[in-house]
Amino acid sequence: MAIFNFDQPIDRRNSDSEKWHKYTGSDIIPLWIADMDFCSPPAIIEALQQRVAYGVFGYGYPPQGLISAFISRMKMLYQWDIKPEWLVFLPGLVSGLNIAIRSLTKSNESSLCPFPIYPPFMKSAHMANRKQVSIPVNLANNRWLLNLATAEANMDGSEKLLMLCNPLNPGGTVFNRDELIEQLEFAKRHNLYICSDEIHCELLLDKHAKHIPIASLNEDAALRTVTLMAPSKTFNIAGLGASIAVIPNAILRQRFINCRTGIVPSVDILAYVAAEAAYLHCDGWLQQLLAYLRDNHQFVLQRINAIPGLKMAPLAATYLAWIDASELPVNNPHTFFEEAGVGLSAGVDFGNHNFIRLNFGCRRTLLTEALTRMEKAVAALC
Repeated sequence: MAIFNFDQPIDRRNSDSEKWHKYTGSDIIPLWIADMDFCSPPAIIEALQQRVAYGVFGYGYPPQGLISAFISRMKMLYQWDIKPEWLVFLPGLVSGLNIAIRSLTKSNESSLCPFPIYPPFMKSAHMANRKQVSIPVNLANNRWLLNLATAEANMDGSEKLLMLCNPLNPGGTVFNRDELIEQLEFAKRHNLYICSDEIHCELLLDKHAKHIPIASLNEDAALRTVTLMAPSKTFNIAGLGASIAVIPNAILRQRFINCRTGIVPSVDILAYVAAEAAYLHCDGWLQQLLAYLRDNHQFVLQRINAIPGLKMAPLAATYLAWIDASELPVNNPHTFFEEAGVGLSAGVDFGNHNFIRLNFGCRRTLLTEALTRMEKAVAALC
């Protein structure tokens, strides 16, 4: 079996990387936006090289190989039976969030979503001029969970769409079957559609965690749910935007398609190639990646919780540490650590200014240097 080197240094400072470009000319380690600093799987690179060598780059169409690979993968991983006609291909998952808001709610209707949450959840409602009700996310037994009862008390009856994120970003929770059933019953009780962002579903750090697509629970769940998935985070091909909306309900699917028509473009032909190669040929790479990320996770967990003023609950999934800095004697933890040479995601963008999010999808030596800088910065406060 091939051995992949995730410790290999890759200099992205003078590349086209958004992650690294942000801090061009400064000594700041970028650990913010969710792409990893590792080379993508060799099988993807080879497939892209072969497609480029073909030399014709006309308009594309979802290849049958990709459709079959995705359907087979969902069956293998989740025992979820999907039909080809349920699939809508998108050039990115964020566009799916925006289309869902606009196609599944009217101007006088609102959505609900977890809070804090990945910023495009909130932005999608704002840009569509829709009201949004927050579902508080609270820490319970070291897991970030939705407080549906509190959200229910703040509803006014205009709600039409429940937006979910599983695994949760930020926080890394993988919801179990009972928790998903509770979320589904909540949706049924209030006659809500569901849009579920499941982009991190294959990045499981907890070996005992099991991802369950909420749409796979039963027929009712399937008929009210738009599920958003992609190989982009798992196989580090985010810049090749290829995402998939799974929509079993033909009426909802047509509304979704109508809303995107003429505004959201089709998927790039190279993105199709990369996605198909990812799903067919990269499981060996993925297993070694997960082993590396699990070690990085434990390393971050130990180092962060040893820093006075910082706390972090363990993640079940993702490579994005959600760090509580509320006890740190600084006004803005994001700015504080940026000045110390570590560029993190600001918690305020997710809905809580007391937090920071750290991307540990990088080689261990870089991660070690970043954490050492954070430790020194906090120690200097005393």
